[in-house]
Amino acid sequence: MKPPAPLPEKPIPPPGTYVIKIPKDQVYRVPPPENAKRYEKLSRKKPSRSACRCCFCWFLGLILTLIILAGIAAGVLYLVFRPKAPKYSIDSLSIKGFNLSSSAPLAPEFDVTVRADNPNKKIGIDYRSGSSVNIYYNDVRLCNGKLPVFYQPSNNVTVFLTSLKGSGIELTSAVHKALIDGENKGTLPFSLKLRAPVKIKVGSVKTWTITVKVKCDVTVDKLTANAKIVSKDCDYGVDLWITYVNGLCK
Repeated sequence: MKPPAPLPEKPIPPPGTYVIKIPKDQVYRVPPPENAKRYEKLSRKKPSRSACRCCFCWFLGLILTLIILAGIAAGVLYLVFRPKAPKYSIDSLSIKGFNLSSSAPLAPEFDVTVRADNPNKKIGIDYRSGSSVNIYYNDVRLCNGKLPVFYQPSNNVTVFLTSLKGSGIELTSAVHKALIDGENKGTLPFSLKLRAPVKIKVGSVKTWTITVKVKCDVTVDKLTANAKIVSKDCDYGVDLWITYVNGLCK
């Protein structure tokens, strides 16, 4: 009996089958010819997307860091300086130029005494040029002027006089009659609107220019130089940014 034939070390493929050996690095790195262009296009895009994504993440991280640092700085400044809002009021009004017995255009004049109170212990207020003060009656602007330029130190009350003038003011019959009736009753309501560009000073550092807006509703008893204030109410707001148009703050 013949011993069985030894088995070959490698299996022999059946007839009609061919085995082609391709290096492993070519299988993974060389695409088929029909996909070569697409592979090249995609391989070029990946690095650019990755770089853009990395730059965006870096930029976003920088912005978040700056916001956090700004918030911390603002909190520290608030705790150190304890800023308080300034207060404004009108002490007196002197009125001239109202001749209600005539229908001719008016040239009203108001001398307004304004009190500005800065209650802050470590913050000064620098009042700049470009301010505006207007007085209205029933939405009719009667006169205008501006504030003096001055620096108000910390923990200080400053009282200043500003002169407002108007000319060629023509009143409607309804407004003219309302002024006469108000003077007879001893109640003449006016509205004063003030806009002042200021810089806040902390130590030796000044901020950018911001705008203080003050609106006072004032009622007087008559249209004379010795008019008395019957009632008054002032409110104010702040614009953190200021723009200039023809030299005037807006």
